[in-house]
Amino acid sequence: MFLRIFSPKEFLEMIFTKSLNLFLPTKFMPLTIFSDKVRFRYKSKNWQYQFDEIKELGLLKKKKKYFLKNVTFIALNIVAYYCMLFFNLIDVYYSIPAILCYLFIIAVSFNTKAEFVYFVFVKDIYQNEIKTKIAPRDRRLIGKQIDYYLDLQFERSVKRTA
Repeated sequence: MFLRIFSPKEFLEMIFTKSLNLFLPTKFMPLTIFSDKVRFRYKSKNWQYQFDEIKELGLLKKKKKYFLKNVTFIALNIVAYYCMLFFNLIDVYYSIPAILCYLFIIAVSFNTKAEFVYFVFVKDIYQNEIKTKIAPRDRRLIGKQIDYYLDLQFERSVKRTA
């Protein structure tokens, strides 16, 4: 297990706020929640907001689009049918490249494991919106951290109204 080195200020702040990621490295905990601010560090994307500045924080799930694969498949069908109808070839030389292209398109389409693309988005009170693309394997951890943030925000709002 790796230990993260903190500055004295961060260390005291995390001890008193009981943050989620006290001794885990930053790359495993992209969302750091302090008593008064929220920090996000994921790959090259970084942002930090005060608790009161965040209007909305969540995960977006978008379905991948296969436009390029579908267009190549349709174009290949058009070329193959054109050759079958308008060329007077006794041998079927055009079918071998067509079959190889079909095999290549099918292999590429089955190679992708993730059906969805995930984003972390944050909207602030200044009408700014930040979207950060995350890997599907990190979605679960970041989702738990966002749930923890939403729980803290709910507790803070209950304390304010009580």
